[in-house]
Amino acid sequence: MFSLKQLIRRFKSPLSIAKKEGMNVGKNVTVMGGVTFGSEPYLITLKDNVRISGRVTFITHDGGSFSFRHKDEFKDVNRFGKIVIDEYSFIGSNSIIMPNVHIGKNCVVAAGAIVTKSVPDGCVVSGIPAKVICTTEEYANKMKSKMPTNWNVDEYLTNKKAYLIKTIPSPEAKKHPSDKN
Repeated sequence: MFSLKQLIRRFKSPLSIAKKEGMNVGKNVTVMGGVTFGSEPYLITLKDNVRISGRVTFITHDGGSFSFRHKDEFKDVNRFGKIVIDEYSFIGSNSIIMPNVHIGKNCVVAAGAIVTKSVPDGCVVSGIPAKVICTTEEYANKMKSKMPTNWNVDEYLTNKKAYLIKTIPSPEAKKHPSDKN
């Protein structure tokens, strides 16, 4: 049997639940499916125009303290930390944002990154643990240089699915040097 709280969680979005529990959310914030805001969403701030991709996890506490709190000398030990995501930042799919992390303005967190330290404005981070790999401007220029030369915004907006299937080439498999064929 499910409790009433569990049933409500099944039908409401993670964002609306987290906001109700005290998470600070700015304007024009987009949250894709399967995001986990942890047990203390009131310690998380998402500023204006933030976009969170699917299956991102926000961790606001160190649950590892459970393993030693049964000892008298550590019974009160706990660690909590706030998380702040600044304006126009994007958090990629399957990323994990750890306690005491501030992600600056105009940042990109790559898919699968584990962010353990704060990120300065205008940076792209990737990896485990996440490290700065370039500026957001460098990333934007790289993406622009890889755009198809025949890109047609009107066609894209008219029928995205058909346009992308027609326009985007299939990736070519690169052969490993040890392959004979």
